[in-house]
Amino acid sequence: MVTEGKDDRQGHRRRLRERFLAGGLEGFHDYEVVELLLTLSTPRKDCKGPAKAALERFGSLRAVFEAEDRELKAVAGIGPSNLLALRLIKEVAARYLGERMVSQPRILNSRELLDFLNLKIGHKRRECFFAVYLNAKNCVVASEVLFEGSLTSSAVYPREVVSSALAHKAAAVIFAHNHPSGEPEPSGEDVRVTKKLVNALRVMGITVHEHLIIGAAGHYSFAENGYIDRFVREAEAAISEP
Repeated sequence: MVTEGKDDRQGHRRRLRERFLAGGLEGFHDYEVVELLLTLSTPRKDCKGPAKAALERFGSLRAVFEAEDRELKAVAGIGPSNLLALRLIKEVAARYLGERMVSQPRILNSRELLDFLNLKIGHKRRECFFAVYLNAKNCVVASEVLFEGSLTSSAVYPREVVSSALAHKAAAVIFAHNHPSGEPEPSGEDVRVTKKLVNALRVMGITVHEHLIIGAAGHYSFAENGYIDRFVREAEAAISEP
């Protein structure tokens, strides 16, 4: 015999899914998004309580998706089976945005690029150095994590970066790395690494369009702050000196 509580729960789930199918996530609270995902792997238990508890514990929908497994499992009502949906949604979104960028005639939307980079490396607990390779028409041809760990001039090898860019037949590159601290302001080492890469790739006829630092507090653009142009001018001036 089906209990009244179970009927109410199943009816709530059905209405939640029907709302999503009718209008996407428009009008959904963040906890309802988490609740909807939890129901995919929790067929019988109430998921509203765990969803609200997760939002209260981590503070935002993004923070829920970026939390470590042990942190998520510490929330009452979230078990190992629930991690699949929470992990899958972020990875699917990152792959979707990556493939969408490749299919476009060129990168026209900087917001879309930032969304992609946030999904790929923004949540990482260690620094990751990422490259997006473009052809002569500024179409994305590939992207990859090149290095992981603390970003220093001794840890980022220009020879490997150049080799990878040539292997992808890139005419230009966009670099990005994350700051696990959340603050996107560049360090002196970030500046030195960027200059080394701009110079090394310039020798091979490959343009560095940008180096972005991704942090929870925002992002920092080396191009917008004049560094890329400055490094190119300095390299050209050095060559022209007698």
